[in-house]
Amino acid sequence: MGLVIFALVVEYLVLPQLAGARKALHLLVRVHPGYVVVGIALEVLSLCAYAALTRVVLPRTGRPSWWTLFRIDVTSLGVSHVVPGGSATAAALRLRLLISAGVRGPDALIGITVQGIGSAVVLNVMLLIGLLVTIAIQGANLLYALGALLGVLLLLGAGAMVFALTFGREGSVRFVRTAATHLPVVTPDMAERALRKVAEQLRILGSDRERLTAAICWATVNWLLDAASLWVFVLAFGHLTTPGGLLVAFGLANVVAVLPITPGGLGIVEGVLVPTLVGFGTPRGIAILGVVSYRLVNFWLPIPASALTYLSLRAGVLRHEHPGNRPWRLPHVLAAARARHWFGGHVTDEPAPGELSATDETAKE
Repeated sequence: MGLVIFALVVEYLVLPQLAGARKALHLLVRVHPGYVVVGIALEVLSLCAYAALTRVVLPRTGRPSWWTLFRIDVTSLGVSHVVPGGSATAAALRLRLLISAGVRGPDALIGITVQGIGSAVVLNVMLLIGLLVTIAIQGANLLYALGALLGVLLLLGAGAMVFALTFGREGSVRFVRTAATHLPVVTPDMAERALRKVAEQLRILGSDRERLTAAICWATVNWLLDAASLWVFVLAFGHLTTPGGLLVAFGLANVVAVLPITPGGLGIVEGVLVPTLVGFGTPRGIAILGVVSYRLVNFWLPIPASALTYLSLRAGVLRHEHPGNRPWRLPHVLAAARARHWFGGHVTDEPAPGELSATDETAKE
């Protein structure tokens, strides 16, 4: 079924954009190189802001440097763009790299979860603001109303999740325990302990005004810089997109990209961005080239960059990690064993069941 959906995405979203790009190639002579440089710089700054957000959501004790977190985030981003089930696989790799860099397992897992929830909320707020601005300037229509409804529903869903984790914890515990009975490697007790730890971290973050404000600010800066990069790439071909239209197109594309159909939303993001920008008055040829140029930096550039950042991590903070603990060699069974170790009531430095420590491995050799 997944292959069928992927084929449909390529057939109806990717190929039409490529055909349109060929027809619009004559517009390349009008591109402004300075804007292209600025667009690339904004995308890099967006990744820098995301690394700052990662640093904020992690506890101060044992927290790696910003530079280490930046390389970990770029590495996981590149992986998410090339492997099936990109987001889940990249999250597992990112978790393992954070642990290898000195972050405690539960802290890394909870930090990633809180970061994902917060970043999604900020994105949905941006989408809703873009829709409201557009409706105020251009008037309401059915499409804008549906978009606004989608934004409200997503925000309500995120709010309900946070409320359930903080104030309706016992009901949430019953739900996840029931759900865990249908999962292959997660027991109800593991799921309950993980949920309680995430809820506790949310409570701590909510009570720390300074830390919460910093997290919201960095998440907002991350998304705004990414959206600004798209705006500049379209501007490089001679069209000035309205802020409202840009936020709506950008928000919708990134919300839809969450669907696990293609790695990094390949084809889906382009298929949403181009017609939405066209609907807001961008000439089709400019919209296609602007989006394609933006995605060359946003989607494709992190792939070779992730190889470089990973090699730098292996030569730096991860150079003392034992070969048997390398992230790409961590089987699901060991991950499940480690999860039981983390959420089994206490945290220990002893290896999980079935996992050899570095000393044992050396002795075995």
